[in-house]
Amino acid sequence: MTSLKDRMQQGKDARKKCPRSAQASTGKMNRDPIPLIKASSQGRVASLVELRYGRMLVSPFTFFRGNALLQAHDLAGTANMGLNLPICGDCHLMNFGGFATPERNLLFSVNDFDEAHPGPWEWDLKRLAASFVVAARDLRHGESVEEQVCCEMVGAYQTTLLECAEQSVLENWYESISYNDLLAQARKSTLEHVEHAIDKAERRTHAELLPKISERDAHGRLIIRDDLPEIFHLHKNTTLLDAEDDWLRLADWRPLFDTFMREYRSTLQPDRRELLSRFHVQDLAFKVVGVGSVGTRCLVALLTDDQEFPLFLQFKEARRSVLADYVKSKARVRHEGQRVVEGQRLMQAASDLFLGWTTGPSGRQFYVRQLRDMKISAELENFDAETFAAYGRVCGRALARAHAKASGLAAQISGYIGKGDALADALLKYAQHYTAQNERDFERFQTACRKGQLRARSEADFAADHLP
Repeated sequence: MTSLKDRMQQGKDARKKCPRSAQASTGKMNRDPIPLIKASSQGRVASLVELRYGRMLVSPFTFFRGNALLQAHDLAGTANMGLNLPICGDCHLMNFGGFATPERNLLFSVNDFDEAHPGPWEWDLKRLAASFVVAARDLRHGESVEEQVCCEMVGAYQTTLLECAEQSVLENWYESISYNDLLAQARKSTLEHVEHAIDKAERRTHAELLPKISERDAHGRLIIRDDLPEIFHLHKNTTLLDAEDDWLRLADWRPLFDTFMREYRSTLQPDRRELLSRFHVQDLAFKVVGVGSVGTRCLVALLTDDQEFPLFLQFKEARRSVLADYVKSKARVRHEGQRVVEGQRLMQAASDLFLGWTTGPSGRQFYVRQLRDMKISAELENFDAETFAAYGRVCGRALARAHAKASGLAAQISGYIGKGDALADALLKYAQHYTAQNERDFERFQTACRKGQLRARSEADFAADHLP
């Protein structure tokens, strides 16, 4: 057994190889972003790649969110203390939020694990710091707010990791950030935002979603309503799949759903398999999600129980993590859906009741979860400077909890960070320099779209194509 003091000293000793000031470097940035953006689009639905680019064109912040591969490439040239652990891999500020536990408690944590993979913990912290500065600049908060929110986020990570280092393994495993905690700690200026988030989460249920995205067909059966380009059926004239797509060779959606379900059921605990057996599938449709995920395959199944109460399951394609080519550590499993699920289970205090994985036709790999169930994200456009800083603090806390739980290495990381501002100062410089780089990359991306090297289309363009 190694004492807490010894483990923290191990972290402190790592400063000799990697001084905390070295974390300010963005590495070698003499690369063209366009080939990397094109590479990240390989294997996606071709028509939806245009929509992905359209969403990335909205602002430097949506551009930053839309291409995690670019920063993964850049992070590979930066310093780290030498600890690899399970990390999120795409740790920007919009990949945090609220979600319901199986017991229907509302927690706050990292909530996107598509890129989860073993890697340096600094990569998550650097992507998160950069995202706060990019977003603050995009929202025109001013340089002082950029500095405040970045430093307070890193400070919260630092303080929480020290708490984790001093806790028992079980305390680390059980600890969570609930919205009741946030409510109790909220200052007057942020209280309204927390209350709004809780109210919004309570309304984001399957029953509330049903009338918004479904209707009855001519035979009185419940089906999902087409809403291009967000939602469409695979085998109707509204499909956005390419004409040669292998899924279109299937007679309809049922063979696809049946293939999904065979493996998926086996990844659930026995009691949850029993629960799932009490639902009957009604429909399956393609759903476009996010910014970075646009063009990957994501389907939504509408199931109902015997009283026609709904359950929406989301089958989301799991591709190779963007980190995989840039880290020495390998994922422990070969199935990409299992990689996502195991990363989520490790990093969250509690996870979705129906979280599992499966393989579809043609060997594509997916993970499965409930759609939208009490899931909420920050509404940044409504944040004043104080609320933005408070959000930075809670994201820092949540990331520290996730890293501590997943790795058991809180003491070593805490020892490396120390109790001063050395790391916060370095990461602020990193985030500011990377924000400037992101703006240059965004300009090159805009130019590529204008010149036709990349084709971008908006939601309105797609909708206009399918007007009756």
